[in-house]
Amino acid sequence: QSRLVDSGGGLVLPGGSLRLSCAASGFTLDYHAIGWFRQAPGKEREGVSCLSNRFGITIYADSVKGRFTISRDVAKNMAYLQMNSLKPEDTAVYYCAASNSAYCALTYSNYDYWGQGTQVTVSS
Repeated sequence: QSRLVDSGGGLVLPGGSLRLSCAASGFTLDYHAIGWFRQAPGKEREGVSCLSNRFGITIYADSVKGRFTISRDVAKNMAYLQMNSLKPEDTAVYYCAASNSAYCALTYSNYDYWGQGTQVTVSS
């Protein structure tokens, strides 16, 4: 059974850092575009970042550009989202996602597999 499990969320002070992890099982991430999304209370799920190994493309939402970094470890079949200089407005549940295609997009419908979500809270 193909699944994603994301982890690494928590409570952090403004200006702090967290690294989210996404473990894949039942399929190989290397051939899939990977995305990270987030959803804050009362808001729609929004795309944060995506990565396509095949096309050598990474995309970031303007709100996180320069602060977040997406990556993957092929050997471990995992993806990561390094988040630095966190702000209170980054507070949300974060989800990793994988697409059956190699195309990278910050569009919800582009993805076929989803993690269960991990809570990130940025607060003093």
